Amino acid sequence: MALYLDSVYTDHLYRGTMMFKTATTVALALMLMGTHVHASEPPIAYVKTVSGDARIVTAGQARAAAVGTPVHLGSTLQTGAKGSLGVTFRDETMMSFGPNTELTVDEYLYSPDKRDGKLGTRLAKGTLNYVSGAIARVKPEAVQVRTPTGTIGVRGTHFVVKVDETAAPVSAR
Repeated sequence: MALYLDSVYTDHLYRGTMMFKTATTVALALMLMGTHVHASEPPIAYVKTVSGDARIVTAGQARAAAVGTPVHLGSTLQTGAKGSLGVTFRDETMMSFGPNTELTVDEYLYSPDKRDGKLGTRLAKGTLNYVSGAIARVKPEAVQVRTPTGTIGVRGTHFVVKVDETAAPVSAR
């Protein structure tokens, strides 16, 4: 009888250990996939110019911006006090950022074969110099730059906007 209990106990321990190892492996794999989801998707833009302190934050991972650094959907582009950054999107939209700027790319879809696209960004602070690409030329209503105080709908080919850090958010009433 003691032998039977030992084998049952041993078998139970083995199963529990294996289940724990499997669950740990699956959880680790899911966490790693979550941090690299954007990196596995094709880039929507690339850094073309950079000066001073500038970084691209994607899936919580910040990396110093350099010419050729990819920008993915959901990325936040940031410049420091003496930094500047220029990016070109797949549709040839160009954005340049001055010092102390933070912009997040919330939406980006570019389907040149369908003549369709959408670009949505949030400019939290700083300066943005925007030059339209194919999306705005084909479907200008599909491009928006949101700021703490309002939304810019693109109807032309070029604009500059500055958002002060002290800008009060617009509240809906």
